[in-house]
Order: sequence, then structure tokens, then C-alpha cells
Amino acid sequence: MHRFYLPPVRTPGEFLSLAPDDAHHAVRVLRLGAGDPVVILDGAGSEFRGVIQSAGRQDVSVRIVETLRHPAPPTEITLVQAIAKAQAMDGIVHRAVELGCARIQPLLSERSISRPDDLEAKRSRWQEMAIEAAKQSGNPWLTVIKPILTPREWLASPEGGGLTIIASLLDTPEPMESILSSGGGGVGSLPSRMALVVGPEGDFTPQEYDGFRQSGARAVSLGSLVLRVETAAVALLAIVQYELNRRKGGGTPPPP
Repeated sequence: MHRFYLPPVRTPGEFLSLAPDDAHHAVRVLRLGAGDPVVILDGAGSEFRGVIQSAGRQDVSVRIVETLRHPAPPTEITLVQAIAKAQAMDGIVHRAVELGCARIQPLLSERSISRPDDLEAKRSRWQEMAIEAAKQSGNPWLTVIKPILTPREWLASPEGGGLTIIASLLDTPEPMESILSSGGGGVGSLPSRMALVVGPEGDFTPQEYDGFRQSGARAVSLGSLVLRVETAAVALLAIVQYELNRRKGGGTPPPP
């Protein structure tokens, strides 16, 4: 089943038309034609399942057969990621979408090796990658890539609040269980929103760590080994998602 992305449509009706780039890809690359099944995601929780009614080079019409509405995750997760080197950052964007991040906040920290000349062009490229990752993974909620900020700017922004967890090699870590239990403000024992902070290849500077501490960030350890930045991001996201899903289900999942 091939998936495509179309920004939210208020009243989709019986037919939807793919965006020109997706239409070209469907016809010229995937060789799809009339009668082939497809899925259209709108990034806002709706999934439209249908069949291609007609297919031109840049005009593909899809007849909607079924519309599914997916509930929003009870906890909105923001990955606050210091910009990593090109391939590493690209991989982080893909994995973050697969692991259900609501947004990614890129940070330009003092030790970031990659320092883009055009910040908005870089953000736009990552957003396109997030769309492709959503189509690949079937995530019905689009991960939003926020404008690039410094750590100081993010901490001063309205989105800098909520429960913040930082992967740290410097601080005395807290158990994830106790952090999530004290997060509050959400559905049952789940925090309503969380920010997960991961540093660059050279880690945050002591001054940047001080800023996170003073804002109330809680430190966790990812083990005794030093992880590459992309591994650290995936590990932290996976641990948090496991704990959130376990709590949502009311206990520890049964063994396989």
C-alpha cells in the first residue's frame, strides 16, 4: 500500500487529488494507475484509504473508500536536538518521526559541528524529510520541524516549558520512573507534553547545561558507554515511548 501526504482538507468529499510532485511520483516512478489502492495522510490524524480513479502525469484523482481518524497521542513529545552532522541529523529526523515525535526543535549549540549558512533552508529540508518519513512509517501525525534556535532562545520561548528531560553525562541521573511520575499535568499519570534534550557531538558546554538545570530540566543516563549523538536520540525516544505506552496500558507488557 503506497502512502502519500496531503495537507489537511476541511471537507475532503468523495475525491482527493494528489499534490503534483506526489502525482508525478505515483505515475512515473511507482507506475500506479486507475484501480490501484493508495493511502493519503493529512498529518493531522486523518487517514484516507482509496483507489486511483484517474492518473495523469501531474494529476492523480483518488476516490475515497474509507476515512480513519486517529486519536492524538496523550503526550506530545518534542525532541530538542542540538544540530548534528548532516547524515546523523538526517537519520535523527527519520527516527524521531518513526518514534512519534510531535515536533523537533533543532538547537545551534556552541559545540555544534554543523553550522548551516541558511537556517530556514535547512529547516525546510528537514521538514520535507519528516513528511517522507511519515509516509514510509504511516505516522498519521506530522512531525513539525521548528525554526533553529540557540539553547538560550529555546529556554526563553513559550515552548520551553513543560517536563524537560536531558540526556546527561555530567549530572547525577534520576530514574525515568520517578521523573514521569512527578511530571503531572496530563492524562492520568502521563505528562501532557515533554521535551527530550540531546546534545551535539561534543556535548553541551557547562554553561549550556547550567541553563537547562536552572529551567528545571531533569537528567537521565543512557548507560555507562558514550553514545553517538544519533544513537543517544533514538535511545532516549525509545525509552520514553516504552514507559509512556506501559503506563497508558496500566502495567508492564507481557513477555513475548
